[in-house]
Amino acid sequence: MSERDVVGVIASDPAAMSVLRAAAKLGLPDWWIGAGFVRNRVWDAISDRPALPERDVDVAYFDPEKPDPREDTSAEARALAILPGVPWEIRNQARMHVRNGDEPYTSTLDAISHWPETATCLAVTLRSDAVHLVSCHGLDDLVGMVVRPSPTFDNPAGRATVHARVAAKRWLTRWPGLRLEL
Repeated sequence: MSERDVVGVIASDPAAMSVLRAAAKLGLPDWWIGAGFVRNRVWDAISDRPALPERDVDVAYFDPEKPDPREDTSAEARALAILPGVPWEIRNQARMHVRNGDEPYTSTLDAISHWPETATCLAVTLRSDAVHLVSCHGLDDLVGMVVRPSPTFDNPAGRATVHARVAAKRWLTRWPGLRLEL
């Protein structure tokens, strides 16, 4: 599966496109939707499984001028008004380094590169109604259905975190073909 194929999985999904169009209407700077929004759809497509409803829609954006968490709450309320029923989780990555114990992030994509698994460190955005994909650590683990810690989580505590996430989210039940490389 190539980058074009991954984009095709998202672009051919009417629900995903509705979410992307709603997010675009928010006018957030440097916004991307990542993590399970992309990963789960691709793993479902590879596994020939129907997509399940979203557990959350992780919208990451970067605005160092507005670090107040209330901005995120306001954006979530606006998103719900545009597209109700979606479990929006909108976070300004300009402040998330504090919660994560990292050096300050320089952009949304810098923040995404610090997410737990390599197959989670990816995101899509919409420009001129076209889906654009970024994969911070390449697509090999995503399309190979490999769960591997990202460089930030490639340490004993990080691997334990990834293992706990796999168990809590029941990934091996949903996608028995996953390979854990922890």
